[in-house]
Amino acid sequence: MRAPTGRQFTISRDLAAGPATATITELAAGIRRFSVDGVDLAEPFGEFESPPAACGIVLVPWPNRVENGLWHLDGEPQQLDLTDPGRKQATHGLLRNTAYTVVEQLEHSVTLVASVFPQHGYPFHLETIVHYELADAGLRVTHTLTNVGAASAPVAIGTHPYLRLGDTPIGDLTLTVDARTRFELDDRLIPTREIPVDGDFDLVAGRRVGDLDLNVTLGGVRMTDGRARHRLEAPDGSAVELWQGDAFGYVQVFTPRTFPRGGVEGLAIAIEPMTAPPNALVTGQSLRWLEPGAHWAASWGIDYTGPNEGE
Repeated sequence: MRAPTGRQFTISRDLAAGPATATITELAAGIRRFSVDGVDLAEPFGEFESPPAACGIVLVPWPNRVENGLWHLDGEPQQLDLTDPGRKQATHGLLRNTAYTVVEQLEHSVTLVASVFPQHGYPFHLETIVHYELADAGLRVTHTLTNVGAASAPVAIGTHPYLRLGDTPIGDLTLTVDARTRFELDDRLIPTREIPVDGDFDLVAGRRVGDLDLNVTLGGVRMTDGRARHRLEAPDGSAVELWQGDAFGYVQVFTPRTFPRGGVEGLAIAIEPMTAPPNALVTGQSLRWLEPGAHWAASWGIDYTGPNEGE
């Protein structure tokens, strides 16, 4: 029996907080498991399971969704496959169901590559690289996109990690997101306008996850020394932080209550760094146009602080 996510690539390293391990999948270059000192920091799923709710996968050449899967290039309509047919949308890019190839694996890092080939709705040719490395306080992820085609290509990057802090109930964690704007959405989750955060969407001072019901894109993330940091903290003071480099100007926060774990549904939290908001192929907002032969790299990561490290 073969794993539905293909080959599994496990990396390990001793960090200041304890031994760290991560398992990356051949399918979608996804994170299947990541732990430090025995504490799961990303929602794990079994080797013989498919990624639940897009858990841990890489989203290129666009994150989130494209309304009706339809955008225009030099006035010509480009129709993408509708991967969310219920809402008539194209979601999560073009490599969700693609196997990546490992080009290098060391004890503490792994590098995977995959191509986006020209196709209906996206007539461009890209090479994508995802490099996972255990370093410093956790897991560092670097994406590199190269335009190997003959025309300038619109690109954006996203990823879909669900975070946790070991056995601490998700609802008891305190979420802090330093973002100053949010996108109002229509009933199909397409942004209609960007406004200042307010009410339950204002996470700057920290909110208990169990009190939230969110599926929202946040912008205006505050960068300090080239990074924005979003934090989940447990009552014992331990914390997991998702940081995003300055290429990632947006973050999706999603708190589904139907996340499947061993056949039982429950609360989960996804904190998804994105370089562009939903529907960017249509609106052009923060979309990057990559010239032929050009490269673009962007990084994010997950760090861990143990219960006694902050004292």
